[in-house]
Formats: sequence, C-alpha cells, structure tokens
Amino acid sequence: MSDSLKNLLSKKDFSAPPEISIIKDYVKKHFDDEVLVTVQPQQIIIGVKSASLAGALRIELHKLQELCKTDKRLTIRISS
Repeated sequence: MSDSLKNLLSKKDFSAPPEISIIKDYVKKHFDDEVLVTVQPQQIIIGVKSASLAGALRIELHKLQELCKTDKRLTIRISS
C-alpha cells in the first residue's frame, strides 16, 4: 500500500490511443484541416474550427467509426 509515485507512474501507459491518429490523419487527408481529438470512456470528441467542416465531417462519422473499430459515440464540437 505504500507504493512510491515512481512505481505507480512506471506502470501507467501514456501513449495516445490509436483512434486519435486515425481521425487526425483522415481529416487531414480528406479535408486538409487540423482537428483536436479527445478520447473519453464513452465517447470520442472531435474538435473542429468551423461549422462547414463540422457539417462535412458529420456525413463521414460512420466511416470514421468503422476505421477506428470502436463502439464509442463520435461527437463533433465546434471550438475556436
């Protein structure tokens, strides 16, 4: 019970989930734009800069979900 912080952190995996790179690469390739991707336990949030990109990306959500091989809900959020 008296594990040191070093021991606890050495067991933690800090690598990014593969869904992040899949979504970022897809948007870069098909829309030539950057997005922010946040992975949560129940959903994946895709942050975009414009409503036009959000609308275009909304049509592609099913394709993205298949590429990511996930059952998490994909959500698009417009942010500045």
